[in-house]
Amino acid sequence: MSTTLTPLTTADAETLVTAARRAAQAAGVAVSVTVLDAGGHLLAFLRDDSAVLISGETSTRKAYTALQLGAPTADLVDLVKPDGPFHTLTTALDRPLLFIAGGVPIHRDGKLVGAIGLGGGAPEQDHSFATAALTELAR
Repeated sequence: MSTTLTPLTTADAETLVTAARRAAQAAGVAVSVTVLDAGGHLLAFLRDDSAVLISGETSTRKAYTALQLGAPTADLVDLVKPDGPFHTLTTALDRPLLFIAGGVPIHRDGKLVGAIGLGGGAPEQDHSFATAALTELAR
């Protein structure tokens, strides 16, 4: 018996962006939020008016990294340090990977359906805003 996986929708992406921004605003942080589908295609992007410009790029790269590696970027930081097992990964591939906390994969029924990335706050803040958005989506 096969089950049909429900992909991440634009409505889901809007929920994620709204929830992430709400969490960031509560902390007084201006952010950029990127949501990618399972194929790495952009579903939603928003940069707060006062967010630093580079946050748009970092949020997208964090989402892409979380999607491609199927793990939160917060969990990958130590793996790419100079003494880490994947220290060459950051330069070995011609891909927009970014190993800074703030990217989180999105799973549905145990399957990877997309990722969210946040940029603009401290890495730990970006990670918490992303996980707050996932909590909202799961409701």
